[in-house]
Formats: sequence, C-alpha cells, structure tokens
Amino acid sequence: MLYWLAEMLDFQGILNLVRYFSFRTGAAIVTALAIGLIIGPRFIGWLRVRQGKGQPIREDGPQTHLAKRGTPTMGGLMILTSMIVSVLLWMNLSSVYVWACISVTLGFGAIGFMDDYDKVTKASHKGLSGRLRLLCEFAIAGFAAWLIVGHNGTALYVPFWNGPAIDLGPFYFLFAAFVIVAFGNAVNLTDGLDGLATMPVIIASLAFMLIVYLVGRADFAAYLGIPHVPGAGDLTILCGAIVGAGLAFLWFNAPPAAVFMGDTGSLALGGTIGVIAVSAHHEIVLGIIGGLFVVEAMSVIIQVFFYKRTGRRVFRMAPIHHHFEQLGWAESTVVIRFWIIAFVLALAGLATLKLR
Repeated sequence: MLYWLAEMLDFQGILNLVRYFSFRTGAAIVTALAIGLIIGPRFIGWLRVRQGKGQPIREDGPQTHLAKRGTPTMGGLMILTSMIVSVLLWMNLSSVYVWACISVTLGFGAIGFMDDYDKVTKASHKGLSGRLRLLCEFAIAGFAAWLIVGHNGTALYVPFWNGPAIDLGPFYFLFAAFVIVAFGNAVNLTDGLDGLATMPVIIASLAFMLIVYLVGRADFAAYLGIPHVPGAGDLTILCGAIVGAGLAFLWFNAPPAAVFMGDTGSLALGGTIGVIAVSAHHEIVLGIIGGLFVVEAMSVIIQVFFYKRTGRRVFRMAPIHHHFEQLGWAESTVVIRFWIIAFVLALAGLATLKLR
C-alpha cells in the first residue's frame, strides 16, 4: 500500500527510501514486531476467555507437559495478523509472488484455525481429518504453484552443480505443491515445545531473506551461478515480516509459554516459507536450511512405519524432540540445542550459494 502510494507520488523526497528493499525490509520487521507486541497481551487474554481449557495436552506425552494445561492456543492468529498487515503496508502488491505467498499463508492459516478450533471446542479433540486437511492444502499449494510457474517456469536447480537446470515440465506443479505442503506440515510437527518452532522459522526466514535478494538481482545471480528470478527481491519484505512477527510471538511464547501458536501459525508459516523457496527456485536448499523440520517430520514417518510393521518403536516418542525429553533432557535444553542445529543448517544452506 505504501509502495503504491510512493509510486503514485513518483518517489519524491523522503518517499524515495521506499524504492529500496533494505528500507522496506527493515520497516516490515519493525512494523510486524510492533503490532505483535501491542496486540499480544489483549489477544492472549481474549483467547483465554474464549477457549476455557485451552490447548489439549496428550496424556501419553511427557508428564512435565501436563502443567501446560489451560494455556491458550491459536496464537498463530497474532502472528498472521501482524505479518499480513506489515506485508500489505510495505510490499509491492503488483508482484505475483506476493499473492502466491499470501494465498498460502491465509489458506493454510484457515485450515490450521479450523483444526485448532475443533480441538478446543469438541470433546474428542481430534480436529480435522488428515485426508481433508491434505486435500485442502494441496489445492491451495497447487494454486500458488500455478501462479509461480507462469512467471519463472518449471526448472529445478540443483545445488553444488553448475550444470543446466532440470526441466520437470508439468510434473513441476506436483513437485512444487508437495514442497509447500510438506514443509507446512513439517513445521507443524516441530511445534511441540515452547519456542521450539518459532526461532528456527525466524532463522530460515533470515536465510531466505538473503537468498531471494540475491536471486532477484541479475548481477549477483550471474556471479554466484544461481537462477535469476526477476521480482523475487520483493520477497525480502515478506521474510522480514515473518521475522518481526515471529520475534513478537516469541516474546509471549518463551518458556513458560503464555500462548501456543497452534496449527494456525505453524502450518501457515511453514507453507509460506515453502512458497518462498519455490519462488526462488531453491526447493532443495530449503531441505538443508529447514533440515531441523525435515528431521522432525521424518522421525514421525519412521516411527509410524516401523510400529505398524513390527510393533516396535524406533524412538521413545515422536516427533524426535519428545524422544530427547524422554531421555531426560530438560525442555529448555532440547529447545536451545535445536535452535543451534537450525542455525548451523541455515549456514550450510547459504554455503550452497557459492559451492557450485
């Protein structure tokens, strides 16, 4: 909105600052952070009143988690509100990548909200069925993939390899949708401890803030041997909005959490980062930068697969962060060590920009 206004006024005077990604990214971080901190206390109070018993806690989970009963969930609404307002204020709304990302953010957020709402209002606490969730997620992700492919094609770029890109053709639509849905659910599975998912999402967003800026610049992309995606630089502002909104939420989600983001936040944030990676043609690098989320998701898949086949568990409990809790690690120890892993993996992902 402000970019459009500045453009209408021909970027005169101080409005010339709005031309620059660096200024708008910084402004998006501050805006989302400020909105989140301002609305947080009242929003959490409203959730407590509306939800009553709050987030249901698994009886078969770590016993230390039983003390969290009554903590309100759906805090993702706070994240999405501050993030979307910041995006609408500072991004160039004529960019197709903006609308691809917003469609997934709001669509996945709506799916997560319905799931959370069922869990806190119905006696079964089951939420939406898995099949219905996946069907809706793939429909939304497929729409976003269709928007993106119309502007940057169906090529798959492989890190560590300086050869030509692999043209997946029509198969790329399914691949892109899978990346978006898989990462959304991977972040969702990681959100099981106070602050565990929030900081790695911030770290991944910071890494992709640099990536989308570089792929949006023809000179830097040519120097690094990475794909040039005209218009992708605008996504730096979106990454900044995620960082600001995430930091504001972490203020209230830090142990002991006053609110949980729930599926509303985790599914939407993961899906959004997935769209950013697809837009920048860095889908495989996403698996490195977001490696922590990949491991969390794989631990669940492995656990379910082996338990159904053999009746035995590979991990004491899945996702894997609960396994370490069952080994005797304190929750804060698990969270901080996983943050460190997320940071190291982000650096490893960024290293692929030059190792070609």
